[in-house]
Formats: sequence, C-alpha cells, structure tokens
Amino acid sequence: MAEDRIHTYCVTNRWTGNRGEGTSNYRAYGRDHEISGAGKMAAILGSADPAFRGDRAKYNPEELLVGAVSACHMLWVLHLCADAGVVVDDYSDEALGEMVERQDGSGEFRRIVLRPRMTIRDERQISRTVGLHRRAHELCAMARSLNFSVVHEPVVTAAKR
Repeated sequence: MAEDRIHTYCVTNRWTGNRGEGTSNYRAYGRDHEISGAGKMAAILGSADPAFRGDRAKYNPEELLVGAVSACHMLWVLHLCADAGVVVDDYSDEALGEMVERQDGSGEFRRIVLRPRMTIRDERQISRTVGLHRRAHELCAMARSLNFSVVHEPVVTAAKR
C-alpha cells in the first residue's frame, strides 16, 4: 500500500505598515504587508479589507482565500478535462466569497460561489464538462479543507467555428 505524500508550502508575510509609531494605537499603523515565497517572481501586496482600515488597492486575506479556492478548482477542472479529452480554449471565474462579521468583530465565511465560464471545442462534451466540476470539487484540497460550502455555477459553451 502506497503511503500518503506530505507537501509543505512556505510563504513569508512581512508587515510593511509601520508608519513610525508601530502599533502605539489602533489608528497609528497601516495594514499593509507583502506575501512572498522563495523563487517567486513578485510579492503579493496585501492589506486589510477597507472596512477594517485597509488599502483597497491591495489584496486582503479574504480575497486571497476566495482566489485560492477558485484557482485550485480551475486547476483540477483543467486537469480533468485534459484527461477526458475535453479541449478547453478559455476559462474564467468571477468567484464570490460571503463572510459574516459578528458584533464582537469576529467573523467567518458562510460560502464561496464559483462561477466558472468555459469555452470548449466540442459542444457534444458540454454536459460531461459540467460534470467534471463536481469531480474537481471532490479533489480540490482548498475546498476539502473548508468548513463552509463552496457552490459551483459553471457555464460551458462550445467555440463557434
């Protein structure tokens, strides 16, 4: 019997929001940070959600979570399509995460909705391709690790020839 393999993922998260006073009070510091990894091309510039005094021009942790789930799902769908002989020419996803903030300031995600839009070459494989989204969800490590629902609303069309 084969053993499970363990994979590790290391990133560095560096706070860049010290405005000279450190965290001397809640309004004294920026929420800016950089997420990077060894050998990566560029750092991801992050902040908090603007609702929590963050910079709206930078990614916040909530967006990164939604993005990670969307990317994991996409990569599995593309893999499954390649294995099934489905040729994908285009894939995009307007993913949405829904988080509830409690009165004490805590919060949690309620759900993520993935809305993948795909163009494939063979219209006879549309139904099969939609089904591959269900299988991708079963395989996606991100979705499997969450304690809330991930909903899929795929739209698959065939390329016009």
